[in-house]
Amino acid sequence: MKTRAAVLYGPTRSFTIEELELDEPKEGEVLVKLVATGLCHSDWHFAKGEAPVRYPMVVGHEGAGIIEKVGPGVSEVKPGDHVVLCYIPACGKCRWCLSGLGAICDRGILIGQGTQLDGTFRMHNQRGEDIAQFALVSAFSEYTVCPVDSVIKIDPDLPLDRACLVGCAVPTGWGAAVNRARVRPGETVAIFGTGGVGMNAVQGAAMAGAEKVIAIDLVDWKLEKAKEFGATHMINASREDPVQRVLDITHGVGADAVLLTVSLVTAEIIGQGVRATRKAGRTVIVGASDRRIERMNITPYDFMLLAKEIVGTIFGHNVPRVDIPKLLGLYREGKLKLDELVTKRYRLDEINQAFIDLEEGRLIRGVLVFD
Repeated sequence: MKTRAAVLYGPTRSFTIEELELDEPKEGEVLVKLVATGLCHSDWHFAKGEAPVRYPMVVGHEGAGIIEKVGPGVSEVKPGDHVVLCYIPACGKCRWCLSGLGAICDRGILIGQGTQLDGTFRMHNQRGEDIAQFALVSAFSEYTVCPVDSVIKIDPDLPLDRACLVGCAVPTGWGAAVNRARVRPGETVAIFGTGGVGMNAVQGAAMAGAEKVIAIDLVDWKLEKAKEFGATHMINASREDPVQRVLDITHGVGADAVLLTVSLVTAEIIGQGVRATRKAGRTVIVGASDRRIERMNITPYDFMLLAKEIVGTIFGHNVPRVDIPKLLGLYREGKLKLDELVTKRYRLDEINQAFIDLEEGRLIRGVLVFD
């Protein structure tokens, strides 16, 4: 069959919209008609060459849609089921999955390789060239074929243009605060970056009972928006030293936890995060970084004498098949904000403008909506 998709032919900062050939689902695979896909900065990193992947590739990983067809051996879902895509198809059998860390399943090595689990491709352009699929899902396409392990069935009454956000931004930010930073009632949390992931870190920290939630960004309207998600203090880092302001707010102690949810984590920001963290506190690296960065602006003194910690997280240390339904349940109960995250909706043909808007700070979350 044919599908229209946004293809990256290299780190060109531009997507090419074209019609591709899409193979039928093989054993253990499903065909999904995409309804909506969130625009994540991670996808833009590949357009800028800040992370290694195989080109040409269709990226996009924060998708939701409807099962059109299932391949042989698939019994978990059927045509007509509504699903959220999961960008790591956890096997459930490796050491990490069995330890409750499905987000670092050994299958994660396939994310940038571009093939399906059997090592072959499902997308091809009109010249017969294989097109790689990011994270095995390629959600910047009207249709996609992916492993059944990459889809999570959800209730059909949930709006898919918001449910797609629990495919990445919501669990990553929320989980970074709740699971990895382990925020406790009464604590102070500082969050560097209030985009799609950072805003969910704000609401995760607030839901965990933090007394002070300090939002840090360069864009005033995002900081104002952070109040809706539970921020109690706002710092514009273009006008104020964020470290000194966090120390002022905490009477010189520092934040119990600092979450780095900026779109591109740099050595300088890591240094700021650690300096803003209290003794024996935890700095969590959440956002992506350029793979070419090899050093961080930190001193061992902070770790040896002040007992600070610096840790990383992927997907907020969530277990997708458990936590995605749980987060959607919180949304249904009015406890988790999803509607408020969507700043603007775009058509597939508008994807290049959408990423310009994202890069220039105009969005919390943009969403591609398919016909």
